[in-house]
Amino acid sequence: MRFKRFTGKSALMASLAAISLGVAACGGGEAPPPGEPGAEGSAPGGVVALSGAGATFPAPLYQRWFDSYNREVDSNVRVSYQSVGSGAGLEQYINGTVNFGASDAPIAGDRLESFRSRYNAEPIQVPMAGGAVVLAYNLPGFDELNLSRDAYCGIATGSVTRWNDPAIASSNPGVDLPDQPITFAHRSDGSGTTFIFVNHVDTVCPNWEAGVGTSVNWPTGVGGQGNEGVAAQIQQNEGTIGYIEYAYAKLNDIQMAAVENKAGNYVKPTPESASKAFEGAEVPEDFGLLVPDPESPEAFPIAGLTWILVYPSYDDATQWNTLKSVMEWALTEGEDITVELDYVPMPPDIIQRVKDVLAQVEA
Repeated sequence: MRFKRFTGKSALMASLAAISLGVAACGGGEAPPPGEPGAEGSAPGGVVALSGAGATFPAPLYQRWFDSYNREVDSNVRVSYQSVGSGAGLEQYINGTVNFGASDAPIAGDRLESFRSRYNAEPIQVPMAGGAVVLAYNLPGFDELNLSRDAYCGIATGSVTRWNDPAIASSNPGVDLPDQPITFAHRSDGSGTTFIFVNHVDTVCPNWEAGVGTSVNWPTGVGGQGNEGVAAQIQQNEGTIGYIEYAYAKLNDIQMAAVENKAGNYVKPTPESASKAFEGAEVPEDFGLLVPDPESPEAFPIAGLTWILVYPSYDDATQWNTLKSVMEWALTEGEDITVELDYVPMPPDIIQRVKDVLAQVEA
């Protein structure tokens, strides 16, 4: 199956301001871990409590989905979501302390082996949305900025250290860039946003030696916890540039650079240009699609999917059937929220594949 042509629509982000990006709510605390003795999946009054943890990349979207489901579909369903980063979310998922995990990096390597060893089964990861990882910066008076591959590769590796460096200036003719030091802001926690960014950098930057993962040994820069922490680093320190998810940059009104793509075009980050990154991409059986350097000449080049991970079986049928209903609602009726918050919704053929996989979970 391939991604069809699909685009998002830009919308106001004001409604995001009320969303907590820490320990999320929807009116209820932690749900019992999957399979915990005595966990019936419902509290007094018929409330079904579910808990998840992981990626900060989709946190604004998940918070809105879960809150809207509680308010508009079933007030007895309360989903709490901890925005702790993909690495921590995967660990909680493997350890069985949540009902679902969330990650912007497919489960792989040691984590995949740990899951297989613990559960004697394969994990189930399904894509919920896509989005852009942008290069956001704080440079007053310079709202338009082009970054060539040489420029942002140099910033990430520490070889481009001043804003008027020729690698930046050459892509911004007629712009009097300041002779000011650059501070590169990156994630300090295990992060799927980091994975998306370094998966791209590892593909296109010849001098990148830190490899690919949710955590890497950064050759330069300062760290921040979560997309929220990196956004704060950028906002509070003039001359700083870093990578964050598009919704965080837009919500906080942070400047975003146009980035050179594979075709040599400078593309501004938008939901529409992010969606171009997935066009024509073959989605593998396990949904672990990566697009480190998309082919489309209209694509914003740093984009990825975000996945929810569920277990192959649940001891509590009420919990699983409720979680499945929430996820399927999010992918269909919840698409308006996906578009409103400037993420990329899943196309119908992928949604059907997700439903088919979820139908195989035992409970």
